[in-house]
This record gives sequence, structure tokens and C-alpha cells, in this order.
Amino acid sequence: MSTHIEPFEAMDSSIEGLKIINVKSATDDRGTVRELFRSSIHSEVLPRTVTGWKQINLTRTKKGAVRGLHGEAMNKLVTVAYGSVFGAYVDTRPGSKTFGAVQTVYITPGVQVFVPQGVCNGFQALEDSEYLYFFDNEWAPGMPGTALCPLAPELGINWPIDIDTNDLNQISEKDSKAPTLTELRSKLWMD
Repeated sequence: MSTHIEPFEAMDSSIEGLKIINVKSATDDRGTVRELFRSSIHSEVLPRTVTGWKQINLTRTKKGAVRGLHGEAMNKLVTVAYGSVFGAYVDTRPGSKTFGAVQTVYITPGVQVFVPQGVCNGFQALEDSEYLYFFDNEWAPGMPGTALCPLAPELGINWPIDIDTNDLNQISEKDSKAPTLTELRSKLWMD
């Protein structure tokens, strides 16, 4: 039985601080083992402020459904445990040199995205999928953050599966009615 090992690899993106990560994996005739998190390796690419995970969520999402775009007051490490998704990320941090930048990533098991605090995170399930979130802060009602409409044309996100805004099985009313980037920018610069 031979083993194929894929090394850990991290790449920068079009959004400052957002990293696309391929985790170390070992595959043999029995299947694959993936290192979802190894402190000694991940700490080399994550900000020093990320000292541990305080909450981990697993979301089961049906094919074609969209969740997000949400940017809470927490850093996130996201991946899929099962299935595949089209991830979309938008920088909404006031003063960021990449404010408004959009990054999309096809995420399959073994691919991760580190999402800095203030960068909106969203995804569309390309098949029934389980999306895994590691948070460095616990979510709480009223937590500071921002949301964007994932369908706003100004973002230029080409969602792989057509989205029917009237189908609540595909997108929540809250997400489809969230502000556009232009509306958010106006609010941020007026405050």
C-alpha cells in the first residue's frame, strides 16, 4: 500500500490578510487523512492575534443554497467537511487598502480559507455540503459586524447555480435584502 502526501500550502489572495490554504493530507488505499488544523503550521500564516478557536460550527447546506455574505467581529477559518462549495469573500473593513475587493474560491475537503475579521464570508453549495467554521470569538446576538447582499451586481460574483430570490430554500430574505457595497460604503463614510 503506497501513501500519497500533499504538503501544507498557503497562498495570498486579492484581499489583504485573506489566505487560501491547502492542508496537509495523506491518501492511501483506505482513504484520506487531512490535518484540519495544526497550530505549529497554521500559526506561520495566520495573524498572531489568532491564538485559539473559541467556537466551531458545522452547517449542512443543500445544493444551490447560498449563505452570507456576513462579516462578524471574529476571524474565521472555513472549509468543507463534505461536499463542495463556491466561497465568496468581500473586504468591508473601513480603511483597508483592499476595501471592496472580492475573492472567490472553490472549496473542497482539504481547501481552507482564512477570513480576517471584517471580511464578509459567504458560499453557495455546489452539492449537499457541510461547511465548517472555526471562530476565534464566540458569536453573540448584537455582535458588531456587517452584511452584504450576495446578489449585488456591483460585486460581480458569478454564482455557479442560478439563484431565485423568491425561493427561501435557496437564499434567506435577510441575505437577499442586505445592503449593497455602495450602501455600506455610504454608511461607513457618513459615520
